[in-house]
Amino acid sequence: MKLLVATRSTGKMSEIREILGVVPGLELLDLDDAGIGPSPAEDDLEPYDTFEENARSKAEYFHRLSGLPTVADDSGLEVDALGGAPGVRSKRFAPGDDLDGLERDLANNRHLVERLADTAEEERTARYVCVAAFVEGASIGDRHALLEPGADTTIFFRGEAAALVIEVPRGNGGFGYDPHMLDPDRGRTFAEMSPEEKNAKSHRGKAFRALATVLADGMEARA
Repeated sequence: MKLLVATRSTGKMSEIREILGVVPGLELLDLDDAGIGPSPAEDDLEPYDTFEENARSKAEYFHRLSGLPTVADDSGLEVDALGGAPGVRSKRFAPGDDLDGLERDLANNRHLVERLADTAEEERTARYVCVAAFVEGASIGDRHALLEPGADTTIFFRGEAAALVIEVPRGNGGFGYDPHMLDPDRGRTFAEMSPEEKNAKSHRGKAFRALATVLADGMEARA
């Protein structure tokens, strides 16, 4: 069974492979595996104000291109002291459109710390949010469908992980805001956790484990 994971983030793809890799018989494809090269159209796939709408937009777009069952996620950071910002704008939080990759991550983190400079440490509460959207759209009678043949609806899986934003980064793992996101239960940032620990605790881990359960059940029923 093939499932397209619609992301160009190597960090996300690595985490998703670890999480969904527990589903027997499931072959995960990234966009390169599916022969889908970057396109300017992808820049316009996340115009919405909710994680659900953006995740659906990406999943449906890449499902149409590939014809494969597809999952895409939209994720971000919500900081209470900033009224929930950056939220769905987490990837492009810092000013400047010419930054990408690690430079973009570092700029976003600097901007976040600057915005919270006058906020007391105990008031820097935040949460990671991830919404995964799964689209199958299999034909009626398709024996290779992961879920219900003929179903053309989008199924959502949401995960959240609470954290405190710290000023000084800690840890060399993870990506994005992870060095500044302290898990209050473990006293470590998400960048200080092992991949296994992070997947067990993180917003993405929670959302994609829920998807893994549904996929495993669906595949078992059709075995």
